[in-house]
Amino acid sequence: MTDAVPAASSTPAPTPRPAPGPDVAPAGGSPADSLLVRAATGRPGPRPPVWFMRQAGRSLPEYRKVREGVGMLESCRRPDLVTEITLQPVRRHGVDAAIFFSDIVVPLAAVGIDLDIVAGTGPVVAEPIRTRADLDRLPELDAAAVPDIAESVRLLVAELGPTPLIGFAGAPFTLASYLVEGGPSKTHARTKALMHGDPQLWSDLCARLAQIAGAFLRVQIEAGASAVQLFDSWAGFLSRRDYERHVQAHSASVLASVAELGVPRIHFGVGTSELLEPMTAAGADVIGVDYRTSLAGAIDRVAGVGAPAVQGNLDPALLFAPWEVVDAQVRRIVSEGRGASGHVVNLGHGVLPDTDPDVLTRVVELVRSLEV
Repeated sequence: MTDAVPAASSTPAPTPRPAPGPDVAPAGGSPADSLLVRAATGRPGPRPPVWFMRQAGRSLPEYRKVREGVGMLESCRRPDLVTEITLQPVRRHGVDAAIFFSDIVVPLAAVGIDLDIVAGTGPVVAEPIRTRADLDRLPELDAAAVPDIAESVRLLVAELGPTPLIGFAGAPFTLASYLVEGGPSKTHARTKALMHGDPQLWSDLCARLAQIAGAFLRVQIEAGASAVQLFDSWAGFLSRRDYERHVQAHSASVLASVAELGVPRIHFGVGTSELLEPMTAAGADVIGVDYRTSLAGAIDRVAGVGAPAVQGNLDPALLFAPWEVVDAQVRRIVSEGRGASGHVVNLGHGVLPDTDPDVLTRVVELVRSLEV
């Protein structure tokens, strides 16, 4: 089949962003005054905030201990475990934000998709979605299906005090890829075949996933999350044309669905150097930059699209290098980040499992010493 539906607009109207305010003093007693929220809304403080994607995870011995004998999906649905795991890197590293411990497929399981997160493999879907009849098995997400998520967020907000909590969800393309492929894929062949072979079904699938992702973010925000991140793990496998035509509008829909709630929205994808402009145009307040792209170059490229802030982008593999290498790279990234209206220091992907936690702590200490 050829494309039978209108192409998604390559330049969707930008969604409302939190209004920038005047510069304020260093972080006060609430998440709204935190370095993270201020940087994300174009009001940078005396230094950039720092947190790490996958900071709550396998690099920490305390995480491995608390997860012993407990499956990943169960860990993500138990408020006691979610709270403990989310807090662990805040206690150990002193990062400027907590990232909600969950998995991007949690809302899919919540609406009834039969899946499991298999150690060493990732999410595995028992019955992939590849036909119109399959799509009928994917209902919308209602907040009543995830009361544990709201409870976990409330518990965390109470424990974190002035430290902001970042909620997150998977973007429609990445969720669709898992559902269509049946699990992780090195080629995304079935996904691309459906995208081009039945564009109407593809659009309807992504629209449903946009509702699910948006509802999942809304639950977290309404329970107290101070920011959210939309994570598009596999978008880097797409050409810019395919992203703009078949994906961009659906990610924009997710971001727009929570715009009126007034929290910063971060948009990050892996291997997305060629997609930075359309991803920014989808409506993010902060655009995540992976380690393959120069931070300074990314700032220049998205400046005309409207993103007030950037996030990134230390290569997580460099955390295994001698400290003088790490030190130099962190200083370079902080320096380059000063060219943006706001900069959140982070890795250019997630913390690798064998990373020495002490190195992460040293990175946090270094960033804290680098006042503007």
